[in-house]
Order: sequence, then structure tokens, then C-alpha cells
Amino acid sequence: MSLLIRGGTVVNADRSVRADVYVEDGTIKAVGENLEAPSGAEVIDAGGQYVMPGGIDPHTHMQLPFMGTVASEDFFTGTAAAMAGGTTMIIDFVIPGHGESLMDNYRTWRGWAEKACADYSFHVAVTWWDETVHKDMGTLVREEGVNSFKHFMAYKNAIMAEDEVLYNSFCRALELGAMVTAHAENGELVFQLQKKLMEMGITGPEAHPLSRPPAAEGEAANRAIRLAEVIGVPLYLVHVSTEDALNEIIRARNAGQRVYGEVLAGHLLVDESVYRHPDFDVAAAHVMSPPFREKHHQKALWKGLQSGNLQTTATDHCCFCADQKAMGKGDFTKIPNGTGGVEDRMAVLWTHGVNSGKLTMEEFVATTSTNAAKLFNIFPRKGAVAVGADADIVVWDPAATKTISAKTHHQKVDYNIFEGMEVTGLPSHTVAGGIVTWRMGDLRPTMGAGRYVKRPAFAPVFGALEKAAALLRPEAVKR
Repeated sequence: MSLLIRGGTVVNADRSVRADVYVEDGTIKAVGENLEAPSGAEVIDAGGQYVMPGGIDPHTHMQLPFMGTVASEDFFTGTAAAMAGGTTMIIDFVIPGHGESLMDNYRTWRGWAEKACADYSFHVAVTWWDETVHKDMGTLVREEGVNSFKHFMAYKNAIMAEDEVLYNSFCRALELGAMVTAHAENGELVFQLQKKLMEMGITGPEAHPLSRPPAAEGEAANRAIRLAEVIGVPLYLVHVSTEDALNEIIRARNAGQRVYGEVLAGHLLVDESVYRHPDFDVAAAHVMSPPFREKHHQKALWKGLQSGNLQTTATDHCCFCADQKAMGKGDFTKIPNGTGGVEDRMAVLWTHGVNSGKLTMEEFVATTSTNAAKLFNIFPRKGAVAVGADADIVVWDPAATKTISAKTHHQKVDYNIFEGMEVTGLPSHTVAGGIVTWRMGDLRPTMGAGRYVKRPAFAPVFGALEKAAALLRPEAVKR
């Protein structure tokens, strides 16, 4: 099947140029002026629009079993909603419980994801440690194309990784050429504050941000960064929500450490006042971790994105409906943590980033697609409108408008954290694997069309300890 996107401006992370794009058999075959379509090719008129790489959301949780329930969005509905918003690939998470096999859980998640209609990949969480985890990490990297491992520093008595687990996993990732990622919140502090607030009789959603103060994130970010520094492994901090954590990233990067940061669209645009809404359902709908923060943190996060100290934007898309959130009435610690956003990320970032002058179009492409592709080693297959790349493309109409609403979105959840927000700039067409899956408001997903994307390991490097030891006893350092 062939497709010609004619008359648009191609926007990549490095430059913009007026050009046509020709696609055949799921791959971009030509980018240039005045391209001719062969007989029978589909043609999209992109005049006055921008032709960009499809979005990559590096942080989603489809169909996640969590806090006594299961996320309402599965891999089919979630990737379909993503394509309605211009996102053509997600990186989801395999999360084994304590003592559970990484490989068994990976196979389970792969099975769930077979219904995906857009391409997908996985990070795998390390929540405990023994020799089987060590072995499984090697199998995942070498045979399954997993090059990133997640560590939850929160959720005590569930999936929280203690420092011993972090140390062992970080060292193993360094050996394998994998990236380590971390959810940075001090889990012990959160646990104690939750108990204290319940004892004080503060049991509703308003207690949620109080139990997870900015300092809890700043401390954990610093701890993860310092561990990575000593070990010498690259570190990617997910959903950075505070100026505290951002400052730790800036300090480390200024010192030459390979530390990267992700920010959620929600943390850039929603503030903590939502937890004081008088309607429990509204307040509980916004319960996620880390929570939404006071507005001054938003200003800092935008600056982090502008300066390049935060590299990617994501959603942490993890949907729970009102009846599921109601599990926490009378005890905020039992409200399932998670919100949506995979459909709206691109539009809200264009509206509040590009249209406001905070981001250039090229920076928008970098932070919504290209940087994730580079950090997780799938560039230029993904994240670029270039010859040889996968034909994952969004044709972006900068003049299109809509009001975001749960009544009209495609996400399988009964609320929207951006409810009522007016956005300007929307996808007119989404192309996934060379197939037009979104056309002027018409969503055409095909269950199972999404492909699992293997992500190669990075070239192994010497860790900081190995470098120091080599100066003392070169013969003791082995790879």
C-alpha cells in the first residue's frame, strides 16, 4: 500500500522544510519537493499543515492490575485513543509483584498487548532481587529487546524497591547496556504521612498531596541520582513533578552525569487545587502519584522543558473510572492512583507550548517523539520523518480547535483531567505503519495491527567504580 502526503511542511526535531512525503509498505521511501504518487496511491492534501513524526508516549499503563482493581483502558482502546491524538507508539510497563518472575510477567503483558492497534514496547520493573532477577534481566535485554528497567521508590509493602534492590539492579543494567528509570518518591516518608493524616481524620482526596510533599520527591530523586552516579549508569526519572526534583537533575547534569527527566502533560497544566474540590468524584479522579502540585512547580517544569533539562513528555496514562475510585471513600490511601491523557498530550502541549511561544515546533517534536526515540534507542526508525523510518506520521492542523471533554474523547474512562480546556492545533490525519488510522475525526483502529518494537541495548560502558579501580589494579577490572 502506498501513500503520498502532499503540500505540507515537514517538521523534525532539527529542522522544518516544505516537502512531500511518500510512504510504501509501512516505510517512508521519499521526502522531497514535487513527489509524484504512483497509480492507486492514497493522497493526503497537507497544504497549510505540518507533517511530523507520530508521538511516542514513553509512560503508559494499559490494563494494569493495581490497588485491588484493573485499569479500565486495555491495549486496544488505549492505543486507539492515542492515535486519535497523534500518538503512534507507547512504551508501557511490565510490573511483577514482590517475588514474581520477571519473565513470566513479561509474557503475560505481551499477551495482553497483542490486541494493540499501534506499536508498543515495554519497560520492565524490578521490585525485588535474587539471582533469577539477575538472569531474567539478561534474557530481557539480549533476547526480548528490553533496554530499560523501572524502579518504584514508593508504594511501600507492595512494589517499592529498597536501596539494596536499586543497587543490584543498577549494577546489572550497567553490565547489560540498559537504562535505569525511577519513580522518585520517598516511600517510607509517604507511608508514615499517610498514617498520620488518617489518624488526624483527614481521609479524603485533599490528603493525597499532603502525604506526598515535594520534598519526598526531591529526596528520592537525589538518592537515585547519587546511586547512579556511584555506579555510573544512565538514569531516567519518570514524571518529574516538582522544582525540587528538577533542581537535582540540573545539578547532576551540570556535573556531567547522564541523567534525564520526563514530565507529564498533566503536571505542566493541572494544579493541586483539584484535590480540594467539594465533589469526591472530581477530586478522586485526579488522584495520581506524584500528585498535581502548586502552580510555581508548573513554571519550573516548563523552564526545565525549554532548557533541555527535561527531555520527554508523557502521560502516565492509567485510567480508573468513578466506581473504581470510590474504593477510597473514607480512606484516601485506597483510591486507585492514576489518570488519563494519552489522547490529549499532543494537543495540550501544542496549545500551551507552541502557541504560547514556550516551545518551537521543532522542540515540540523533540519532546513528544524524537527524544524518547533517542533515549530508548529506536531512533531513527521512530521519531523522524525521514527516508527509511517507519511511516508513523501525524499531519497537524494548527488552526483546528476543540474543547476537551470526557463526553467526546476516545479514552475508556469517565472523566478527563483537561475537561473544558480549549485547544488549538490538532491532528487531521494519523498514519501508523503506513495506514491512515485517524482522518478528520474518523478513527479507524485495527485490533492487533500494532507491532512489538524491540529496543537494542546500548554499548556497555565502564562504571564509575570500575574506572577508579582500573587506576589501582587494572587486572581486577573485567567486563
